[in-house]
This record gives sequence, structure tokens and C-alpha cells, in this order.
Amino acid sequence: MPLLERIGTLLRANINDLIEKAEDPEKLARQLVLDMENQLIQVKTQVAMATADQHLLAKRKKEHEDAVEEWRSKAELAVVRKRDDLARAALERSLKHEQLAQGFAEQLEDQEVEAEMLRTTFLKLQQKLTETEAKVELLIAQRRRAAISGKAQAIHATVQSAGKSSTVKRLHLQLQKDEAKNLANRALLASESLEDSFDALEKEERVERLLEELKNRQPRLA
Repeated sequence: MPLLERIGTLLRANINDLIEKAEDPEKLARQLVLDMENQLIQVKTQVAMATADQHLLAKRKKEHEDAVEEWRSKAELAVVRKRDDLARAALERSLKHEQLAQGFAEQLEDQEVEAEMLRTTFLKLQQKLTETEAKVELLIAQRRRAAISGKAQAIHATVQSAGKSSTVKRLHLQLQKDEAKNLANRALLASESLEDSFDALEKEERVERLLEELKNRQPRLA
């Protein structure tokens, strides 16, 4: 995921090195904190969205599983009433819902992995923010003591530090651009498999087998 990759780059950034080599360390440190706070909010939003999608997929999976049972019961009733045509239609419908339930199960599994990755990233970024805030507080205290004692040393920006500062800012801007693309809607409906004659034959054979099983159970159903 682009979002996780870019935040991973930020998490691996050497904050101490960036701050120490900046022309205005205190200003840069405060900006880093603000950037991390904004990104933390964005990741938290993505976690909420991923969790909501996870619940939706689980709900849709359950709906189709219930539909499978419902149409199987209708097929049994049709067999009892000696309506093989209705029994076949009900069994075909149950197979359709079974296929969709399987599709949603696969989607749910992927979504659970993605949601867990986002939650892990959120916790890591939260920890990084706490560490950065502590470093900022320490930096500010050190600069104030140095100003009072008159022992503050001049801090000179270098081309390397400027480049790193720009990299962090570009990372933040690019993260915002990529965010909109990160959680595109996944296909929620599995395509129905009637692409060739073999699929149709297999489906018909399965329906007939299920019908025969129901007929064999008819004395117990009556």
C-alpha cells in the first residue's frame, strides 16, 4: 500500500539528524510535530474506514450464507410437494448465494489483513509522535538555557540538511495526494460463473445430485 510505504519512510527518518542540522531547529521540530499530528489523524481515519469495510463484508457474507440455508429449505419443501421443477430452481439459487458467500469470505480475509496493517501503522506513528514531541520539548529547554547563559552555539544549515528537510515536506504532500487513491472500493460482488458449457454442466449435475439426496430423505421429511 502506498500509504503504508510512505509512512514507513517517515517512521525510519532520523529525526535527531534532521533537527540538529536544520537552520532553525526549533521551527523545524515544531513543524515535524504538526506534520505527524496531521498524518496521525489521516491514518486514524483510514483505520476507521477499513474497519467499517470489514464489518460490511462480514455482514454481506452472512446474508448470503443465510440465503443458502433458506433456499435449501425451500428445495426440501418442493421435494415434499413433488415439485421437482421448483426444487431445481431453489437449489440453483442456493448455489448462486453459496458462490457469492465464498467471494465475500475471500474479500473479508484480505480486508482483515489490510485493517490490521493500518492499525499497526497507527500505533507506530503514534509512538513516533510521542518521541518527537519529547525531543522538541528537550530542544526548546536546551536553547532557552543556552540563551540565558550566553553559551548558545550557532547552528548552520547545510545543503544536506536542507535536502532532508525538503524530503520530509515532499513526503507529507505526496502522502496527502496518495491518500485519495489508497482505499479504492474493492469489488464486493463475485462474478457469476457461467462462462462456458462445462460450468453449466457441473452446476446442473450438482443440482440433480442435491435433488436426488432430498428425494431419498423424503420419508423423513414427510
